[in-house]
Amino acid sequence: MRLSIINIFFISVNQVLVVLLVLLACLLLHNSLKASTQLKTVHRQSHGFAAEDLPAEEAGTDDVVPVIICASEERTGATMATINSIISNTDASVFFYIVTLRDAVKIARSYIEKTKLKGIQYKILEFNPMVLKGKVKPDSSRPDLLHPLNFVRFYLPLLGISHRRAIYVDDDVIVQGDIKDLYDIKLKAGHAAAFASDCDLPSTHEMVRSIGMQTTYMGFLDYRKQEVKDLAINPNDCSFNPGVFIADIKEWKKQKITKQLEKWMEENFRQNIYSSAMAGGVATPPMLIVFHDKYTALDPLWHVRHLGWSPDAHYSESFLQDAHLLHWNGPFKPWNYPAVHSDLWERWFIPDPSGRFTLTRPDRDS
Repeated sequence: MRLSIINIFFISVNQVLVVLLVLLACLLLHNSLKASTQLKTVHRQSHGFAAEDLPAEEAGTDDVVPVIICASEERTGATMATINSIISNTDASVFFYIVTLRDAVKIARSYIEKTKLKGIQYKILEFNPMVLKGKVKPDSSRPDLLHPLNFVRFYLPLLGISHRRAIYVDDDVIVQGDIKDLYDIKLKAGHAAAFASDCDLPSTHEMVRSIGMQTTYMGFLDYRKQEVKDLAINPNDCSFNPGVFIADIKEWKKQKITKQLEKWMEENFRQNIYSSAMAGGVATPPMLIVFHDKYTALDPLWHVRHLGWSPDAHYSESFLQDAHLLHWNGPFKPWNYPAVHSDLWERWFIPDPSGRFTLTRPDRDS
């Protein structure tokens, strides 16, 4: 009898030890997974991005159109006009990745939550400008082109999105077509992006020539520099504007596009092979170099640009009605005065509930 009691005791102890070992294993597994998640978060932040925790859920399916757009503190109203134009002209489900700097995170979120945009799907990402250290030189000719958010387009895979591809648009854009049609454009095999060539739309050539806008590589790179000559790019090759494009995220990663872009930023920092005094500023030339002869051409009606290069040069109204996307690239923005075709932009403007972002018009300087 005493032996049976002892056996029962040892069996009970063994069972308790098994339970304790199982619990210990679960605890170790939990801590390991937690540490792994923290490492991933830190890795993302070290490359310049941190996600703002918002109630919206992102979905990595082909049914969702992911759109990446920046929102600087001084131009948040422009970003919201772009978003409004996109959601108003499509029945597709659109998910917005809104990239901003730390000071503007709350401003962007408040603008959305206190206006008609409160129902959109979105996530706010904070960009750390320290990622640009040693890559961008100060340049006084167009300081707006040196804003850190101008370089977000170089770092798309580091946003941590789960979609196979995404659309990037600048904040001075209005979308008049269905964004799903743009998203559905097929990229050629081996291409990481699709852009609209500066030479593909004859309807714009006369206006572009009248304002002296460059449409070839000669207007962006300094062909006196040996580094540029070594590229063997014909200076008369047509350029493109990277303010609107489709990115294949998987192919971008595979080709290490971000590393290639950073290489040319660092090269320019040392050798000054381009500058913001040239036609496209300092964000365009690296894209032109890396994607030369390696991109899919978009229908040019999906990027009708140069609306912001002159306060006097106009497109025909019929042409603008046919355009799927309008881009006020250049110094004359449609929320300021003077500017051309500002009525087409203003129809999508949503007044800033905080009053920070206001329009400048000839009858009201505010």
